[in-house]
Amino acid sequence: MATIIDGKAFAARVRAQVAAHVARLREERGIQPGLAVVLVGEDPASEVYVRNKGKQTIEVGMASFEHKLAADTSEADLLALIRRLNADPKVHGILVQLPLPPHLNSELVINAIDPAKDADGFHISNVGLLGTGQKSMVPCTPLGCLMMLRDHLGSLSGMNAVVVGRSNIVGKPMAQLLLGDSCTVTIAHSRTRDLAAVCRAADILVAAVGRAEMITGEFVKPGATVIDVGINRVERDGKAKLVGDVHYESAAAVAGAITPVPGGVGPMTIACLLANTVTACCRANGLAEPEGLTA
Repeated sequence: MATIIDGKAFAARVRAQVAAHVARLREERGIQPGLAVVLVGEDPASEVYVRNKGKQTIEVGMASFEHKLAADTSEADLLALIRRLNADPKVHGILVQLPLPPHLNSELVINAIDPAKDADGFHISNVGLLGTGQKSMVPCTPLGCLMMLRDHLGSLSGMNAVVVGRSNIVGKPMAQLLLGDSCTVTIAHSRTRDLAAVCRAADILVAAVGRAEMITGEFVKPGATVIDVGINRVERDGKAKLVGDVHYESAAAVAGAITPVPGGVGPMTIACLLANTVTACCRANGLAEPEGLTA
């Protein structure tokens, strides 16, 4: 049976590292990293997520700036807020919670954020920097996956990695990060011919396809490390249940290590958001970046 990679416990360790670095910045430099989160509208899932972000930001000693805007906020007003946050020296990281209401252009809004304060790593400049192997702000979920892989496996050099999913938020940046650690990387997706065979060649299998339990044990090479990014809500026996993109029981019977859902990749996303904010603060002040919290 596979070793369980406990994302909850690992995220707690990352938050402790962030808190220690924040304490040093405050004590030695008089600097308090600050994260601004912008929420437009009243999407219940987004509200819970933003509340958790604010709570964890304060717990690690950072300043939290929450901006909750009405669902009918104009694009001009939202862009004006982003300009103010870009110019505010107390704000080192900016995150606009997605999805935005349909009348707002998400790409325009994200690309209005100062790339140096882009805590989510979605700005086109950061995408380009990551793609060319340069220093960038890295999307939180792929960064969390990379941290867990490094922690569990040590060096990733020379390993075969398959990423199932080609989204801009997870699949593509995950592949870039694995390339940066000298893996041989294949990006697969729902239309890949004989997907199971492609996946079975992987020492590292990252599932980020957005389909509940699509990846079964038949897709997994014996002893492989499986990272399940998916979060899908399904009905089981009349009750709602969260499952990943991986069929956990069958994959865990074959894999060497696996992340569960929930409690795997999910907790790492907010932890890496905090890590990115500290990294942005250090870069803005010409200070050494925190070790172990960047790609």
